[in-house]
Amino acid sequence: MIPSTKTLPSEITVIGGGIIGLAIAYQGALAGVKMRVLEKEKNVGMHQSSHNSGVLHAGLYYKPGSLKARLATRGIRLMTAFCAQHNIPYDICGKLVVATDEAEIPRLRELLKRGTENGLRDLRWMETPELHEIEPHVAGIAAVHVPEEGIVDYSKVCQTLLAEITNLGGEVITNAQVTALEEKSAGWRIKSTFGDVETPFIVNAAGLYCDRVYQLSGGKSSARILPFRGEYYRLREEKQSLVRNLIYPVPDPSFPFLGVHFTRLIGGGVEAGPNAVLAFAREGYRKTTVDLRDLTESLTFPGLWRFLKKYPQMCGHEFLQSLSKARFCRSLQRLVPEITKDDLETGGAGVRAQAIDADGTLLQDFRFGYGKNALHLLNAPSPGATASLAIGETVLQEIISNNNGQ
Repeated sequence: MIPSTKTLPSEITVIGGGIIGLAIAYQGALAGVKMRVLEKEKNVGMHQSSHNSGVLHAGLYYKPGSLKARLATRGIRLMTAFCAQHNIPYDICGKLVVATDEAEIPRLRELLKRGTENGLRDLRWMETPELHEIEPHVAGIAAVHVPEEGIVDYSKVCQTLLAEITNLGGEVITNAQVTALEEKSAGWRIKSTFGDVETPFIVNAAGLYCDRVYQLSGGKSSARILPFRGEYYRLREEKQSLVRNLIYPVPDPSFPFLGVHFTRLIGGGVEAGPNAVLAFAREGYRKTTVDLRDLTESLTFPGLWRFLKKYPQMCGHEFLQSLSKARFCRSLQRLVPEITKDDLETGGAGVRAQAIDADGTLLQDFRFGYGKNALHLLNAPSPGATASLAIGETVLQEIISNNNGQ
């Protein structure tokens, strides 16, 4: 439900033109608020929004009652409705989460229980013969079929959101990197490479840079954004028939990352990955990309070293897997044994904005920070893209409930 403009600021400026920032601006514009988006790049959605596998997540993995779970289940329905309304290609193709040994069976049953509690529809437990009807080449002793999950082109979603914001009277300003925030008696003066902007209210949806924008506003947090690069391979065209749709492993609860998996892309082709390795820059899409400020901030943050101490085996595995195509392939072979190293072509890479607390804990759920006439989205993990329109609704509700819009 869209709130009334009587309970919201007359104007809101969103910092960050990724899919979440655009979705917030879109929902605000629908509510009759004058919305403005400031984006540092020459176009919208150029980082996490477009450097991902394009999966529509239905909410299988997330702790029941968590914000992640609520936003995923609400978000996928809003997103598919938006795509249908605006003729954006998407495909609810379904997903298999596959157990490859007996040790994974209890965890798979727990996933089925979680998904049911989160309101997912038509989940099915499958034994080997049934799962082979869906994915003939997969190796598994059991699986959970998630029929509501699918794929979409999030770049096209971003461009459509941009057009809709403009149609609703809002504005999206690119090449506008925020450099300073000055609190005023009735809002903020935002200094940017575009110029100065005065606004009664700001929403920080800056993704990879949300912690820095929060600091510019005077906010203090024990958490910091650390950039983790996820690297992908693509299946050669002649081997794409080995994967029909989406094949995922059973996540290990002792590790904070999901593990490599297979994803059919909405534009054609099959992607395999991603791994998760510390990037040496917040926009470190290549192994050789280094930003000294970003790297220094990461290496001097105690939370990074405490995280490495908590998960030494996993971190070592991910690092070596990044360096070795053969190791990467062996991880994929647990799901599809017929895959060989020669079937893999180098694909793209993304960088996720992972918030880590000073004690080394990865923040798993969404986190908001609050200030006078300001709301900051300080952690927006997967399923951020799927949930973006639901996040937009939630941000408006948070503004109201924290009396920031009076």
